[in-house]
Amino acid sequence: MSNWIMAPILIPALAGMMLLLEVRERHWLRRVTGLTATLALVPVSIMLFRQAATGDIQVYSLGDWPAPFGIVLVLDQLSALMVLLTSVLAVPALLYASHGDDRLGPNFHSLFQMQLMGINGAFLTGDLFNLFVFFEVLLIASYGLALHGRGPARVRAGLHYVVLNLIGSAVFLLALSLIYGATGTLNMADFAARAAELEGPALTLVKVAGLLLCVVFGLKAALFPLYFWLPATYASATAGVAALFAVMTKVGIYALLRIHGLAFSDGALAGLGDMALWTVSLLTLGLATAGVFGARRLGELVAYLVVMSVGTLVAALAWGTEEAISGALFYLLHSTLICAGLFLLADLVSRGRGDAGDTLMAGPRPPAAGLLGALFFIGAVAVTGLPPLSGFLGKVMLLQAVPAPLYWVLILAGGLLTVVGLSRAGSTLFWRAGEPVADVVLSKGRLAAVIVLLAMAPAMVLLGGPLSALTESAAAQWAQPDLYIHAVLGYPGGAQ
Repeated sequence: MSNWIMAPILIPALAGMMLLLEVRERHWLRRVTGLTATLALVPVSIMLFRQAATGDIQVYSLGDWPAPFGIVLVLDQLSALMVLLTSVLAVPALLYASHGDDRLGPNFHSLFQMQLMGINGAFLTGDLFNLFVFFEVLLIASYGLALHGRGPARVRAGLHYVVLNLIGSAVFLLALSLIYGATGTLNMADFAARAAELEGPALTLVKVAGLLLCVVFGLKAALFPLYFWLPATYASATAGVAALFAVMTKVGIYALLRIHGLAFSDGALAGLGDMALWTVSLLTLGLATAGVFGARRLGELVAYLVVMSVGTLVAALAWGTEEAISGALFYLLHSTLICAGLFLLADLVSRGRGDAGDTLMAGPRPPAAGLLGALFFIGAVAVTGLPPLSGFLGKVMLLQAVPAPLYWVLILAGGLLTVVGLSRAGSTLFWRAGEPVADVVLSKGRLAAVIVLLAMAPAMVLLGGPLSALTESAAAQWAQPDLYIHAVLGYPGGAQ
């Protein structure tokens, strides 16, 4: 295994430390360092994804200590896909923030890199304790980013976010202690192998721990009833931060996918928590739809769209078939990129409306209203799942894979209500608008970042065939946990 698997963690870690040492007055140098490091992640992620696409699960043992005794990083198609998504998302998010938002407070670029390090580490780690460590790294960085720029609303929402996640971290540690006490290991593959043979009190302890993990990952993913922190936090954050945060909920979904695929798919823990996940995901989907319909700000509306995507994805996870996971992965890529683009677009519109900001009431017309309106139209069509853009393909894949009437009703009714909510928002912001605010100039750099993200909607349609083949391959590998276990523990047939 080449050492390149370390790169998605080491590049942002080194860049983050360099940014702490750089002179704060030299903003241009901090921007160049941050953008260079973030851009460097893209080719590295593509290379790792191409390696994973061959089908081999690659394991990197730090210090040559073999699993389950040492720390391992694992690259399979699922983790490679998530690292690539993060890298592609981070570039336009940072480009947008580098046009002024990064100067609203100290250490923005360093925190941004540390968050990338935590997210990539969570996707690549092969043991539960380091999953906790990387969760803490990304959360600590996100605390600073959520409060970046200050302001009463941002501080109030940020503090709720901090308190809830501190409670989640304590529950996470409790779950890890129960798992270690019952099985003697925190390596994911070793835990899956041992959990299948448990019985008696040890099995009960691990079931409790498994359910606690579902609660923690549900909090990270923003599932009902633990999602109420998300709309206020995301809508109050600066636009570049909110765009990057679009992938944060997917870290929780990834953790649920990984644990369910390895430990809860077979053996003594088979199906643990599936019914609860199914129920709360449908409740999340329904309530988020109501949130979209009742939102009073465009940023808040987009935040509820993120929650809707979480409900849609976790329901597919709870359904648990290979086809459902394949559709969910395609929809995950689409929803993350498009919601991130809409966060940036909401900020761009807000900047051109003076005191009206992004509130959904008649106000001044934003500059270049025709162009911004067209971008809003593309984002709205994509995110609601109307043809011919990427959301339509993702929803069709999910509806074919999950033939549950209630899921169909919520997806289709949610899509219809979202169309109404976004139509109301678009007509208020672009067609019922008054005279534009004088002396407001549209930033070309910020506009480019929005276009890059929203262009993913038609691009994912043009590449729909190859992309769906990739998600089918990743889902097929996910559905064979023995491949992962054998690769990590070095059983015959595993790739070490």
